[in-house]
Formats: sequence, structure tokens, C-alpha cells
Amino acid sequence: MLLQTTISNAVSCSGVGLHTGLPSNLTIRPATPDSGIVFIRKDSPKKSRIRAHIDNVVDATLATTIGENGVCVSTIEHLLAAFAGLGIDNAEVELDAPEVPIMDGSSEPFNVILKEAGVRLQEKGKKFIVIRHPVNVKDGDREATFFPARDFRITYTIDFKHPLISNQRYGIQIFNGNFEREICRARTFGFLREYEMLKAKGFARGGSLENAVVVGEKGILNTDGLRFEDEFVRHKILDSIGDLWLLGAQVIGHFVGYKSGHALNHKLIHKLLDHKEWWDLLEYTDEKEFQKFQITPPTHEFPS
Repeated sequence: MLLQTTISNAVSCSGVGLHTGLPSNLTIRPATPDSGIVFIRKDSPKKSRIRAHIDNVVDATLATTIGENGVCVSTIEHLLAAFAGLGIDNAEVELDAPEVPIMDGSSEPFNVILKEAGVRLQEKGKKFIVIRHPVNVKDGDREATFFPARDFRITYTIDFKHPLISNQRYGIQIFNGNFEREICRARTFGFLREYEMLKAKGFARGGSLENAVVVGEKGILNTDGLRFEDEFVRHKILDSIGDLWLLGAQVIGHFVGYKSGHALNHKLIHKLLDHKEWWDLLEYTDEKEFQKFQITPPTHEFPS
């Protein structure tokens, strides 16, 4: 758990972009230590490379979008959450479209193919950002906060003015593969009453009951219902885990979100990085040295 990782073999998947509605073919390949998660738009003239890092975020409207030199990749958060859930630090993500395929609206399809690819340890220490001082950002009644903690945990609260969702709160400490069991299957969701409006604004053009939970006025429109009773708040945790992977290091701390979203999550990360006295960057390969800091990094179930 102290060494960086990449995948062992290349894997691929295909689907449509949630917002663009365009076909998207994606291949994930191993990468060298310290390279991070890099997206490659092979359909661009120069096969543009864009590192998944907070400094490259260019938009947060309904999804996390990164870009460099005018070339962008959107809706990266579910794939990043899958990387985070397995503790994968380095990988190249090659795709032929401007948006990562939405698959079933969760991280599970990505988790499945990453496990098929296998995870390989690398001879370089994993990077940890340890929160030493509370960090808070607000936007109206929305709020996102980092608190010091000895491990990585998330507590999230949503409050939608809809009787089928209303107020939901969920908390989890990420360890021993529980991301796969408790979070990664939670799907993105939307309201039927907003669908046509979103399409008119250029969003959700690839949305369907196959890749999102659709909430009507009187019930869930998906015939298979919900995967969890509180699937909505669990998906918000999934999104947050993906956003936090943009730090390029594993957070050791407690993230608390109240009605937060991508934009506020990104704002919190920027504020943290702007105050270097509020966090420590650790990189140790010796477990005894690491234990002196009295913190417990997330543990992962590595597929061979």
C-alpha cells in the first residue's frame, strides 16, 4: 500500500458519452511511475495528452472536464473513482471522442475491466497528502470541508426537494476493497422533469434508463429499481472520490460534503493546495518509517 501502481495489461471498453451522445472507444494502458492518469485524445491532430490534475480542470458543469491547448476530455470522474478505488496511480487512457463513455452510469464497468487488467506494483513510493488543518469552502448553503484524520474517509449529505430522495447522509472509511462493495455500483441520476431542458442546453444527449437512474414525479422509472436504498448519496460520494484523485496523491483526511458538487470540490482542492502549511506530502516505501506518522492509508484488494 506504500508503492505506486499501474495496470498489468491493456484493456478496452466502448459506449456513448452521457452529455455529447457520441460513440466513445476507450483503451487503458500501463504507465510509468509518477506519470499519473493521462488522457490521450487519439482523434485530435497531435494526439493531445492531458493529465488528470486539478490544474487542468476547465469546466465543472454537470461533470468534470479537463483540457489543454483547446483539447478537452469530459465526464472523467467515474473512471477516476475506479482508479482511486483500486489505488491505481499511473495509467494512460486513450480515447477517440471528447467524452469518456458513461457505461451504466457508475464506476462498476471500469472497476471490472481494471481488475481484468490486473494491478502491478511499481518501485516508487506512493504519494500521500495528509490534511493537518481544516479547510472549508462554501457556496450559498452548499459546503465542502477537509478535516484532519488518520485515514481516508468521506461523509456526504444531499437534500433534494423531491419526496423520493429528500435528505440522505452516508459516511464511509475507504479500506479493504469496500469501494467496490459499497460505492462503485451507485449510478448517476437525474429528474425526468429536467431532461428536455438539459438536452436543449447541450447536456444529457446520451442519457437513458440504461446509464442513469431517472426520477419521475411518482417513482423511479428504471424497471430494475435502485441498487441501494440510498444510491443517490452514494453516487455523490463516488463523484467526490473521482474529483479528489485530481490531487495526484492519496488524501489522508476526512472529506465532508453538504450538497457539494464538482465545482465546489475543485474549489476545495485549490484552496488546500494554496495553503501548503495546512498539509504534508509524504512518500515513503518503508512501512516502519511511515508508521511514525500514525496514519492508516487505504488498503486495496489487488487483482493479480
